[in-house]
Amino acid sequence: MLTKEKGVCTKFVQEFFMKNLKGACILGQSGGPTSVINASACGVFLEALKHDLITDIYGASHGIRGILNEELIDIRQENIEELELLKTTPSSSIGSVRYKLKDPSIDDTDYKRILEVFKKYNIRYFFYNGGNDSMDTCNKISKFMQKSGYECNCIGIPKTIDNDLVMTDHTPGFGSAAKYIATTMMELSQDACVYDTPMICVCEIMGRNAGWLTAASALATYKGFGPDLIYLPEVVFDFDKFINDVEECYKKNQKVLIAVSEGVKTKDGKYIPEALGEMAKDSFGHAQLGGTAQILADKLKNHFKCKVRAIEFNLMQRCAQHLASQVDVNEAFNAGSMAVKYSLDGITDKMVSFKRVLVDGKYTCEYELVDLSLVANDEKKVPLEWINENKNGLNEKFIAYAMPLIQGDMKAPLEDGLPRFAKLKKILANTNR
Repeated sequence: MLTKEKGVCTKFVQEFFMKNLKGACILGQSGGPTSVINASACGVFLEALKHDLITDIYGASHGIRGILNEELIDIRQENIEELELLKTTPSSSIGSVRYKLKDPSIDDTDYKRILEVFKKYNIRYFFYNGGNDSMDTCNKISKFMQKSGYECNCIGIPKTIDNDLVMTDHTPGFGSAAKYIATTMMELSQDACVYDTPMICVCEIMGRNAGWLTAASALATYKGFGPDLIYLPEVVFDFDKFINDVEECYKKNQKVLIAVSEGVKTKDGKYIPEALGEMAKDSFGHAQLGGTAQILADKLKNHFKCKVRAIEFNLMQRCAQHLASQVDVNEAFNAGSMAVKYSLDGITDKMVSFKRVLVDGKYTCEYELVDLSLVANDEKKVPLEWINENKNGLNEKFIAYAMPLIQGDMKAPLEDGLPRFAKLKKILANTNR
């Protein structure tokens, strides 16, 4: 019989015990929604249903807070047809959250509660689907479970339209958001030039410290119907240079289309709205962005004395499932499915990562594992060598990177001409155990 002596076990013994874990699994979603986060949930749920080692399947209502409040959705009571529809349903169907766990060395109250719930429901597989802060949460819980001696395989599933997770080529959600941004910019470019009067349009796109989404507007320019100028947070924003850039474009035909990240900063390190006043902060201590386009539009209107529009893409860019990339949907689904498979192999404390591979010159994606501790609270930015010399656009290196990620079309099925999204019953698990 295999035994653990004095808290020490060989790698073989540890893997043996971990591989034969039998119990429930739970998935939580965290952070901002995307067009494909539910596709990852679909991958987790449908894969978990295939395995006898997984006795129960739960969805944490509103992420980690659902575990703390013991609000666990019993996925086995959902119709399989509705679970399958999650693949083409945007946003977070089981609810998301922005809740930051404290350092357990300072306050371990939440962790003790999570352990209590895990023991009560015999949860042996924990999946957390989100971005930087979510991977930090998954990492902290994983480490606490190990320290407590409770065997539970914890796997992070990547998600963020911002595409700023390190240790992965790209993230689920980015491809679809990029496709929406590029498509919308192409449509706006058509609309902005129909009149014989001067027109400047400033479009604000999400991106706090990394400009991947704003960079996606360059795909529209590549197709001949995109922004004339693109500004990312990777480059210090200079008001004087901005005005000069716009003047050069304006002289050509008095039509200028501009894409700017909400997170661009001045040389003093201040966001554009912050430079003119105070900014509120969210529960993670992040500045609540927005208003950059309007401020810049006002400045341009005063300077050029012409019609100037400010357009904020806002939530549309992260929930536009009608423009979802087939590549993105399938990769998000596979990430969820692979997380379950990896966990059943006894793997824990990892995040599913994407590796770009070219087969006969064509893009394909392989799935790997990386340490959660290497991903948590870090950011991947657009390489400076992908930005043009004038620092107001992207070059062919970015186009080659992003183009494969927006391929294919995978819309929700239509019902009466409108999308048919998943309708979950969300029956909570019985707490009387």
